[in-house]
Amino acid sequence: MQPEEEPLSGGNVSQGVVRVGDTVRRPAGPWTPAVHALLTHLHEVGFRAAPRPLGIDDQGREVLTFMPGHMIWPDRFSHLDPAPRLARVARLIREFHDAVQGFSPPPDARWQQLIPAEGADIIAHHDLAPWNLVIGDDTQWAFIDWDCAGPGSRLWDLAYAIHGFIPMSADPEWQRRDAADRLAVFVNAYGLDEAERRELVPLLARRTRSMHDFLRDQAALGTQPWSRLWAEGHGDVWRNDADYIEQRAHEWTEALLTY
Repeated sequence: MQPEEEPLSGGNVSQGVVRVGDTVRRPAGPWTPAVHALLTHLHEVGFRAAPRPLGIDDQGREVLTFMPGHMIWPDRFSHLDPAPRLARVARLIREFHDAVQGFSPPPDARWQQLIPAEGADIIAHHDLAPWNLVIGDDTQWAFIDWDCAGPGSRLWDLAYAIHGFIPMSADPEWQRRDAADRLAVFVNAYGLDEAERRELVPLLARRTRSMHDFLRDQAALGTQPWSRLWAEGHGDVWRNDADYIEQRAHEWTEALLTY
């Protein structure tokens, strides 16, 4: 007997995502074969912090292994308050970036890349954020939602992750007085050299502002779900955060170069 389908929520775009037993079913797209090739490669080289692809079901949905645990965002974000846990996230991202370095995409690969990246030295996740982190037991932390993977750079991927995991927020509810210290913890754990640290600082604001610009442009075209998110004020949040990051560039530089 086929297990019942259990709708899965979380994040801002999760329509049609369901759990069936120990699997997750998601709407497939032209990018799915390339994403499955990426996930297969990651498992073949020993990276276990991502779901494993199991093919396509009889409804045309992609099938992935279910990653057990709890979503961090938003109710369990305080789990990442301790520096060692924040550092673990950064190391997990480094492990992914190292694991993907040897991946050769299929010749006919198509990617659902929403925002053009600066650089293309790896196939990046492009949405490494608290809303895509699942924490199980002490040995099983995983990133989910790989549909937007595509060409990018380590720093581009990392800059986006830093915005969410520090977090670098202009919102008084989320703003951290220890943001600079947490940034240093994150970058030290990832292992950037001095040149990369200097390059990262201006990229933090540019990557954040790219989200505002994307939502603005998609809203003008009436594209869903981005029009809805723009109407709900998500664009304002990204713009305010980008301004906040930009205005404190000296603070971030000082934190990153004192190590």
